[in-house]
Amino acid sequence: MKLAALTAARAPVCCAAMHAESTGDGKRPVERPIELAPEALRGKVALVTGGAAGLGKGVASALLEQDAVVAIADIDAELGAATAEQLACHFIELDVRDLDANRRAVEETVAKFGGLDLLHLNAGVESPFTLGDDFDVDAYRRAMAINLDGVVFGFHAARPAMIASGGGSVIATASLAGLAAMAPQPVYGTNKAAVVGLVRALGPMHIAEGIRVNGICPGFADTAIIEGVREALTAGGVPIIPVKAVADATLRLFADDVNGRLLVIQAGVEPYYFRFPGLPRAR
Repeated sequence: MKLAALTAARAPVCCAAMHAESTGDGKRPVERPIELAPEALRGKVALVTGGAAGLGKGVASALLEQDAVVAIADIDAELGAATAEQLACHFIELDVRDLDANRRAVEETVAKFGGLDLLHLNAGVESPFTLGDDFDVDAYRRAMAINLDGVVFGFHAARPAMIASGGGSVIATASLAGLAAMAPQPVYGTNKAAVVGLVRALGPMHIAEGIRVNGICPGFADTAIIEGVREALTAGGVPIIPVKAVADATLRLFADDVNGRLLVIQAGVEPYYFRFPGLPRAR
């Protein structure tokens, strides 16, 4: 990916983040997640998709440090089993594109641990193509299925178990690319923007069931998904976010009493809830 394209794509995101950090909208203070209280997540049963590596592994590790009970799910059975052994948690092989497989993953989690309190719908892939000459319909369908269907199917499959457990907290991994245009990868921006919209819609719909739905919007985090652009990012001076910073912010979101919110996570900026502009009323 060309450095100029990356720089242009990230500029609106960085500018918006810095403005929100310094002034908000001039009327309301910037909203941030609560600090994680001791024992806030102790004993909670969590399922993390895409948990074999990257952000999923980081979140699973952070949950275990808080004495949560964790199952990680991933399509990579070999890596997932190795990660589960390393972290001392449970592993479930899962292709998030398969609705029935999502149901089985939830059923296995409930059968082993007695319920489901926390769900991190994190499985995702990059979409390194445009709608021009390099467009690949199979790659397009794969990216949309993993990044969007994986969230839709995961929530649908988990909802009955969470209701049975008395409610719970769901976090979907979106991206800053879902809040501002990412020209070099329009399909990635599209499926992440869809996740943003889904989170905002599901939040108020399911609060009466005791289920909170929120999302995280990290910038360029230190995971395999940026390997194709890591050199360009480094050369352009774009800061890369440590996985631990994303994981710590995610746990704060799990513990916070908010709903339908998107938490922006940027390098060097304290995590904050994104504020969407209101629409004028019809007259």
